[in-house]
Amino acid sequence: MKLLLTSGGVTNVSIHAALVSLLGRSLGECSALCIPTAEYGHPMCTPASAWRFVAGKSPSPMSDLGWKSIGLLELTALPSIGKERWESWVREADVLLVDGGDACYLSHWMVQSGLAALLPSLSESVWVGVSAGSMVMTPRIGQDFVNWKSPSGNDSALGVVNFSIFPHLDNKFMPENSLANAERWAAGMDGPAYAIDDQTAITVVGGAAEVVSEGSWKFFP
Repeated sequence: MKLLLTSGGVTNVSIHAALVSLLGRSLGECSALCIPTAEYGHPMCTPASAWRFVAGKSPSPMSDLGWKSIGLLELTALPSIGKERWESWVREADVLLVDGGDACYLSHWMVQSGLAALLPSLSESVWVGVSAGSMVMTPRIGQDFVNWKSPSGNDSALGVVNFSIFPHLDNKFMPENSLANAERWAAGMDGPAYAIDDQTAITVVGGAAEVVSEGSWKFFP
């Protein structure tokens, strides 16, 4: 699977161009599924914020980019309907748009639903994450970002990539997401990490990561 890991969505021309490149054609020729599941695990999220993401009225441009078609995939519903019903929906989609919220909660439901196990077979599909939707692909998110306590009791995520992500760097509405706090957070991680602002994304294709940015970011080796 090809990844576009963002902090704030498709917020500028450079990130948009990276998305088009990953898809291999215009967004208007592609079908998308949006996944709001992470919202329900975070205390700052509400039914209204989940609806805004799905309806394309979120501050993070994702669902409102002019897709050929768009649908809703709620991971918490999948175990009750069976893989034989929902797997074709995922395979037929060109892109999965994955909202922010709580990354541990999202990771849990990706495993429970069976979506995590399906990802390696989706070689041509594109995953576009915003905030927790990006962090879920990392090995760990760090205790700073844990809100929902997973059954494992730790901060582990899926480990699809080998680096961690500190999102929303220097966001004026999130004063705790400062560079100083990012440096402290990175010191407690087990491997490489990036701090990225809302004008930055990381593409991952074939295991190779590349930063796309019109803003600020820092790599912690």
